[in-house]
Amino acid sequence: MKITRFFKSAVSVILLSGLLSSVFACAPAGVSAEDLMKDVTPSAGTTQTADKKITETVDFAVKLMQTAEEEGKNTLLSPLSVLAALAMTQNGAEGNTLSEMENTFGTDREGLNGFLSEYLRNLPGGDNYKINVANSIWFTNDSRFTVKADFLQKNADTYGADIFKAPFDKTTLRDINNWVEEETVGMIKNILDRIPSDAIMYLVNALAFEAEWMDMYQKHQVKKGDFHSADGSIQKAEFMNGAEGKYLSDGDAEGFVKYYSGGKYAFAALLPREGLSLSDYIASLDGERLLKTLGEAEYTTVHSSIPKFEVEYGCEMAGILGNMGIKDAFDSYKADFSGLGSSTGGNIFISRVIHKTYISVAEQGTRAGAATIVEMADGASPEMIEPKEVCLDRPFLYMIIDCETNIPIFMGTLNSVK
Repeated sequence: MKITRFFKSAVSVILLSGLLSSVFACAPAGVSAEDLMKDVTPSAGTTQTADKKITETVDFAVKLMQTAEEEGKNTLLSPLSVLAALAMTQNGAEGNTLSEMENTFGTDREGLNGFLSEYLRNLPGGDNYKINVANSIWFTNDSRFTVKADFLQKNADTYGADIFKAPFDKTTLRDINNWVEEETVGMIKNILDRIPSDAIMYLVNALAFEAEWMDMYQKHQVKKGDFHSADGSIQKAEFMNGAEGKYLSDGDAEGFVKYYSGGKYAFAALLPREGLSLSDYIASLDGERLLKTLGEAEYTTVHSSIPKFEVEYGCEMAGILGNMGIKDAFDSYKADFSGLGSSTGGNIFISRVIHKTYISVAEQGTRAGAATIVEMADGASPEMIEPKEVCLDRPFLYMIIDCETNIPIFMGTLNSVK
């Protein structure tokens, strides 16, 4: 196997349960890579109006949750992991494909690139927690695909992406999964299940967050209690009880803020009022309202109780993002990623957006990880031919065949549908 790395540089970005963090990128262990652009230096990003861009980013996060959330089921997303992976992808989009992505993100491409670039460079770091965020781009060494150097350069400049040219076989599948597992400190494993034959590029974001509470729970503060689940059942749980100093309220929900060691990151929770479902409350939010609630916290004593919990979540986000307005990007005929590259195999489009997350909240603190993979593929764009018509409205023969040999594994006739 031969994998070629084109860029390696630092990147920082994370939104986790409303928390913002910083990190650094590194190469996957065990991968031998030749640096073909060692003299390339990432350029500085442009400064954007911080408040407006923060609101746009949180608004995207809320809309993503509103679209992905399923009533009665646990949902765990990392909106900035999704945003980072898609923002890299957006740098190759043109035409209506770009317009749909910009409308969904709530800002133009250069505005998003400039804000994230500046934001990532200024995220706080510290010794009281472990934070890692990394981006990478993997593209096939198949001669049918030609990548644009400007696209790679843009993502190295803005998102510090490590970039690899690889054979897209089982070894590449292993290397991508190992890269994600390493960057998430083992929390996200085997996110990619296969590399389809039409795949030509993967744009990957990985993040990990580990922090101890500023005030860790002692044994006497952990007590068993009842958790009333969405389906009406009562579940036994261990609750961590403490006193916090910031109270949250927006009229429809109340909650609190609990800090992690160092005070730069915190856990925030909002509990909808009695009679208002969590789904209905989430539906009422937008970025501005959520930021207002967090920004206007009341400094007072809050007796809090948090159940210990651990959640693993995963989803394919094509449908979610389509419902948010990104449609052409997933259409093999309409997608315009001409700024990314070209393929003799057909038009380039997004075939999958895979998102996987993990969180554990316990007495000592919190561990959480997330990864997002955007899979780009090439699809044939044949000339339009008048379609044939076959209507199975009378008795017919049917079969299931082995496509390699055309041997029928099943065969049958249908003479009646009743």
